[in-house]
Amino acid sequence: MYNISILVKLLVKRIFIVFLCYQLCRVLFLYFNKSTFTNLDFQTFWGGALFDLAAIGFINLVFIVLHLFPGNFKYNSGYQKGLKIAFYAINLIFIATNFVDFEYYKFTGRRSSLGLITATGMEHEIGGLMISFLKEFWYVLLGFIVLAIVLWKLLSKPKFIFPVEQLTVKVIFKQTGILILALGIGLLMARGGFGSKPIRIVDAINYSSLGNSALVLNTPFSILKTIGKKETLADPKFYSDWELNQIFDPVFISNPTEKPIKKNVVIIILESIGDENMHRGITPFLDSLSTQSFYFKNGFANGKVSIDAVPSTLSSIPSLMNTSIISSGYSLNKVHGLPKIMKKQGYTTSFFHGAFNGSQNFDQYCKVAGFDNYFGKDEYVGPEAFDGSWGIWDEEFLQFFNTKLTSFQQPFFATLFTVSSHNPYAVPKKYQGKFPKGNRKIQESIGYTDYALKQFFKSAKKEKWYKNTLFVFTADHTSSEPTSEKYKNSVGKFRIPILFFDPSNADFKGTQEKNFQQIDILPSILDYLHLNDKVITYGKPFSSDKNFAVYYLDNIYHLIKDDYYLAFDGKKTIGLYNFKTDELLKNNHLLKDKKRVLEMERFIKAYIQSFNKRMISDRLTIN
Repeated sequence: MYNISILVKLLVKRIFIVFLCYQLCRVLFLYFNKSTFTNLDFQTFWGGALFDLAAIGFINLVFIVLHLFPGNFKYNSGYQKGLKIAFYAINLIFIATNFVDFEYYKFTGRRSSLGLITATGMEHEIGGLMISFLKEFWYVLLGFIVLAIVLWKLLSKPKFIFPVEQLTVKVIFKQTGILILALGIGLLMARGGFGSKPIRIVDAINYSSLGNSALVLNTPFSILKTIGKKETLADPKFYSDWELNQIFDPVFISNPTEKPIKKNVVIIILESIGDENMHRGITPFLDSLSTQSFYFKNGFANGKVSIDAVPSTLSSIPSLMNTSIISSGYSLNKVHGLPKIMKKQGYTTSFFHGAFNGSQNFDQYCKVAGFDNYFGKDEYVGPEAFDGSWGIWDEEFLQFFNTKLTSFQQPFFATLFTVSSHNPYAVPKKYQGKFPKGNRKIQESIGYTDYALKQFFKSAKKEKWYKNTLFVFTADHTSSEPTSEKYKNSVGKFRIPILFFDPSNADFKGTQEKNFQQIDILPSILDYLHLNDKVITYGKPFSSDKNFAVYYLDNIYHLIKDDYYLAFDGKKTIGLYNFKTDELLKNNHLLKDKKRVLEMERFIKAYIQSFNKRMISDRLTIN
């Protein structure tokens, strides 16, 4: 039994070394994202260790068997060498995913799932982007190589005592018992302890304060929990159908008494230009335009990644899942968004995105949404302007956009999604040094996009269609690196500029205090243009006296209503804050204002129930 005891010690040592690697990864993850996490305590790291053990236990169940299966074959030096290589390679691959999230987390706001780590919807760009990211984040690659070398050195070979023990019934019985015990411990680790159910991603909130779940989790665990799974929504039964519709009814009927205004509509979705970049000298054109527009000071994104912004803005559907709707199992659900609404009103409809065709599955969504035309990098006509990573520089693509709009028969509906203010935040060589660099890497490229918009408007003002057009601006999400404490918490992370500009209506301007979100754009356009329709919308028009915004991140539902922000984990409220007077969310009113908690919780439950029910049954349209 001496040899088997050596292998048991060797296995324990190897798993412990891997466990230490996960702890190092958590410390590095915190270091690279230190501006994101606040109110850290011991429980956060204790919970993190539990999730690390769960991932390690699951990954290494097969190695428990390979190390301890009864028989003398396992003492063979060749077998042991192969076992060490396999153990090292498999565990290193999973550790590598933690390294990816050191920087990738800044862009997504959550630990990577299988879909995110494999870049679903970015297959065309991935080659160039990988090279670009490795150049920019070389230090992450270097750190990983160092860890890989150290890990190999630490995974020592066993020292065998010969002759090999005789395989008597007693020896086999003992070796089998050891294997069963080890597997039991491994399974206990994998399920996260003795709880009635194995731990899930959502359980991370139980070990952390609001906004710190990603620090509790590790990327291997998130990937393992999403392998081979299409996210399916639960159908909560908080309320009866009658009661549900009394609390929240997504049916919006636009039945104006005035004649329809057949203005052109142009929506411009700005890549990563969050509210933190406005009125700080970074975006002089947008700042100026906001003073001539209906500008929402309290604008909110309904998602944290670009792929969430398109269905939110165009179809008034928020992203209340861990998987973006466009890449989820519900991506082919029928929608009655702006493309179909405007087409029914006699508009031609087009979507423009200067990135590779197929980027983020926008072209597929455009077919489902009902656009007549899709214009990507392949359709671009103009001077050579490939940025080397994503697609066409914003200045050239916006001029192409202007040319195409001029060729369309009026009225037209068109949406453009900019690309240049995206990592690696490059600007054309001819403009290097022209725009303020600010205190964040992204800000120079934001200055370039702002300049490109200025040039677009300079050209557009010369066209006949210009004064007959309603322009709507929204960011897709906030920037990856917050500029101040205000933008690091669960409210600030979603603050974006949203503005409506009508060059023919000088009275349609002013700074608005109302809470306004991307999903409010659709009903607001119908309202402003007096278009008659009946739609499902999870937002409200800006003329409404309702004052809410809803978004979802890291398994938490976030509700903004009037001056208050509520965080709901799907079962219970975990935080209530007055975000107007307490911008840093320091004072939790959960126990102090129970009446408001119950009122807001009632609303968010109904909102979730309505969304899930209609998404599951494919009832996002009204027949």
